[in-house]
Amino acid sequence: MLAVYSRGPARLSAEEEEFLGALATQGAIAIDNSRLFGELERAKEELEEAYDLTLWGWAKAVELRDQETAGHTQRVTDLTLSLARTLGIPENDLVHVRRGAILHDVGKLGVPDAVLLKPGKLTEEEWAEMKKHPVLAYEWLSRIPFLQRALAIPYAHHEKWDGSGYPRGLKGPEIPLEARIFAVVDVYDALDSDRPYRKAWPRERVLEHVREQAGRHFDPEVAAAFLELLAQGSDPGTVPG
Repeated sequence: MLAVYSRGPARLSAEEEEFLGALATQGAIAIDNSRLFGELERAKEELEEAYDLTLWGWAKAVELRDQETAGHTQRVTDLTLSLARTLGIPENDLVHVRRGAILHDVGKLGVPDAVLLKPGKLTEEEWAEMKKHPVLAYEWLSRIPFLQRALAIPYAHHEKWDGSGYPRGLKGPEIPLEARIFAVVDVYDALDSDRPYRKAWPRERVLEHVREQAGRHFDPEVAAAFLELLAQGSDPGTVPG
């Protein structure tokens, strides 16, 4: 509704009436556009939520297949986001970090049961098969446009700062920052958790391992930031972020 006020009698010319009519029409169009934009935003949010539920479904499939990692994905995702914020990764990029963390082990769906579920030590051939899972993740996820910016962690989280990692043997800053961040969190959680083949390490031993591997397995600056972050809370569940 458009209301026009005047201190005296209003005698509008045809041109003035036409102008006011056009103004009212433009206002109506603006309101409709605003309503449409709001509906599109809600639809976008619902679609993104559906995407994320799908990703969690894939992650759950990995955990159901590989029982030793139960709960691992949620823990490392939360802690990775906290560390990423500490290291200054922009908020707009955190959605891709989050998706990458959720999908970090999705390539294991392509690893044969005889290798993935083997209780004992892997042979050289079996280990070569296991080391294919980052490449499998890349081959699957790179074909999905909305996940391409989330590829760094699934593809590169087993690379090491000194270049001795896999699958590409990347070294130092060649490794994407997101993957360097996740590598510290992933190893920390693995050692801090009970597994079928061993009990969790004592917390101080895990932290000492992180310190020792700074400059070898881990980016030294990322490892230092991680240790500082943990020092702010009594356990990862209380880390701010």
